[in-house]
Amino acid sequence: MNDDNNIIFWIAFNLFVLLLLWLDLFVLHRNKHEVKIKEALLTSLFWIVLSLGFNVLIYYWEGKDAALEFLTAYLIEKSLSVDNLFVFILIFNFFKVPQKYQHEVLFWGVIGALVLRGLFILVGVALIAKFQFIIYILGAFLIYTGIKMAFSQGQEVDPESNPLVNWASKHLRMTKKPAGGKFFVRENGKLLATPLFLVLLMVESTDVVFAADSIPAILAISKDPFIVYTSNVFALLGLRALYFALAGIMQLFHYLHYGLSLILVFIGVKLLISEFYHIDMRFALLAVGGILALSVVASLLFPKKEEDRPKPPHAEEDQ
Repeated sequence: MNDDNNIIFWIAFNLFVLLLLWLDLFVLHRNKHEVKIKEALLTSLFWIVLSLGFNVLIYYWEGKDAALEFLTAYLIEKSLSVDNLFVFILIFNFFKVPQKYQHEVLFWGVIGALVLRGLFILVGVALIAKFQFIIYILGAFLIYTGIKMAFSQGQEVDPESNPLVNWASKHLRMTKKPAGGKFFVRENGKLLATPLFLVLLMVESTDVVFAADSIPAILAISKDPFIVYTSNVFALLGLRALYFALAGIMQLFHYLHYGLSLILVFIGVKLLISEFYHIDMRFALLAVGGILALSVVASLLFPKKEEDRPKPPHAEEDQ
């Protein structure tokens, strides 16, 4: 792809994404409502089909190798995003966010994630291109992260330990009154932040932490910034629908984090040996898909005890 076509493709893709986001928030979800399972499943299916359709476009535009890179990167990012959803459930439960307001929080969370991850990707690609040894650092980091994930005892939500939320609580004018799903309200002529704004900050800062794992993993699959960026975008665009589709049953997949940890270790090893041995992308795709499938099957065959499962998203109290 020459430089002119490359720039045009970048601009066209981002305009297309902005159009989809505008339709999502201001047309499909103009009226705040509780997202039902049928709506969530259909929306999630739409994003998956759209992503696979874009994968076909890449196949005809850039060839088989680029299409395999996109599909593998998309699958990794999508699976790691599912792990994010467990944390989102805990955050919404902690702050008692009604389900009808959760979609908007996730929407603006995705907007922030797209911007931040775009910057991370551009910086990461530039650094790898200039300093080749960074791939070994990323490889070691992914192996460390994978091992740490395997031995972790689960996620906890503690707003007081979140520096961004802690700073906002101390330095911003806040109101504790229900605000009808608004991030800011005016009281006595003063602009005040609402508890829902703290929830948004928590979601955004949590995604930054997850991006520290997912971006290096995707950079291990492809060095093409467009492939890395678009696979991230499509995974994130479908994240909200996936959340509402799986929120009630995600606790069933308790072995998923072991599968994700193994994927991170595998990708880390792939990076470390890349100068000496090339792992075919088709094998990498099969390995990632196989590990995910085994972790899901194991979760269903060996279910977790009921008392150990997290509660579903809160849907009763107003914010």
